[in-house]
Amino acid sequence: MRSCFIWCGLLLFLISCGDKQVPEGKILSSDKMQSVMWDILQAEAYTDLYLKKDSSKNIFLQNAGLQKKIFLLHKISKEDFYKSYDYYSNHSTDMRILLDSISVKAERNRSKMMEQKYAHPSKLVPQR
Repeated sequence: MRSCFIWCGLLLFLISCGDKQVPEGKILSSDKMQSVMWDILQAEAYTDLYLKKDSSKNIFLQNAGLQKKIFLLHKISKEDFYKSYDYYSNHSTDMRILLDSISVKAERNRSKMMEQKYAHPSKLVPQR
């Protein structure tokens, strides 16, 4: 009898620790959220690095306009994004996976740009 309780407890533990799915229809999938967050981070970097230098532009309005374009591009609403962001913020494991994926993508892009920038000159000029 005691071993039955142990096995049932172990089974419940394994089920509860299993692969958790993001609720469909309620929030953005991990892949979709990663794409949207990537674009939003790029827009914020653009705003911070380039538009901030132009004192005639309102940075907050520019950033909001870029976010609106991103939401249209991904065919989601602002509410969809922020509801999903709240979900991922409250599920630290899911958020960590999401941010790690974005970080890997950023590092891959940075490495690619550095390779192009510092490519060996013989690779750039066709040899005769």
